[in-house]
Amino acid sequence: MKILVTGGGGFLGQALCRGLRARGHQVVSFNRGEYPALAAMGVAQVRGDLANRDALFAAAQGCDAVFHNAAKAGAWGPYRDYHRANVVGTRHVLEACHDHRIGRLVYTSTPSVTHRATHPVEGRGAHEVPYGDDLKAPYAATKLEAEKLVLAANSAALATVALRPRLIWGPGDNQLLPRLAERARQGRLRLVGDGENRVDTTYIDNAAQAHFDAFEALAAGARCAGQAYFISNGEPRTMRATMNALLAAVDAPQVTRSISFRLAYRLGAACEAVWTLLPLKGEPPMTRFLAEQLVTTHWYDMGPARRDFGYVPQVGFDEGVARLRQAWLDGGGRAAAHA
Repeated sequence: MKILVTGGGGFLGQALCRGLRARGHQVVSFNRGEYPALAAMGVAQVRGDLANRDALFAAAQGCDAVFHNAAKAGAWGPYRDYHRANVVGTRHVLEACHDHRIGRLVYTSTPSVTHRATHPVEGRGAHEVPYGDDLKAPYAATKLEAEKLVLAANSAALATVALRPRLIWGPGDNQLLPRLAERARQGRLRLVGDGENRVDTTYIDNAAQAHFDAFEALAAGARCAGQAYFISNGEPRTMRATMNALLAAVDAPQVTRSISFRLAYRLGAACEAVWTLLPLKGEPPMTRFLAEQLVTTHWYDMGPARRDFGYVPQVGFDEGVARLRQAWLDGGGRAAAHA
């Protein structure tokens, strides 16, 4: 098949492109930039912005399916920028599917669409957890709106499914772990609360596998069509244990110090005010949404994904950490990518 992957140059995007090529598919990646790693895989690249309807339509020409993975992520920034990429961009993807008669769409969402302050989620499936309210982060708010658009578009002509992978990590990560490690090395990393809240994470190969499994099962009328699913390793661990295992894999200092949730939340509110009023460049070190995320228990039931499209995580947390460690050593003590 000929498959369009939006955001194929990113961490998960490259894993999707690599896996689809290994399965014999022709792959087109729609990116903002040009990626030598994708060219080495034999992936065709079309440069453009999700908000550029014409460029996206050109990339989708002749495709049989779409993996819509691209998004504007982050903890801070103008709402309009997130809306333009995540909502308007998703509308353009859906319109391209309709105009080009593309029959399958796998959408990469996020568990953040169900965020509700510090309300815990413990061992529940997506059908049991309502959408969040009072989302203080434009990323979560716009991804929620985009997911609703994707699921509402499910029909006999276009089968859609939304996957919500939780905290993807592994070799090649250029976002989550590098930021944690940098803060740890600077002595600026803190746990929020006692660090004993349990969280799920997703090793990169498992995140990609879930997308492939859902894609294979997806068809008009399929059990997974029009549905959303949490995706993770299914191995909840404490925030403290999770962070320190990942930090140790890249020779970063362990996080031992903590601040109370109340203080973190107040600091987040203050940072948001300062970054808005001045405004300062980059992301603030804390936001109210981030404080809530870091202190809250979030782990999920993989039963629905296993039942509806056969997702079973293949790489356990400990094995993933060992692979991350080896990639770090192979890279000479720097962030190693398998791109």
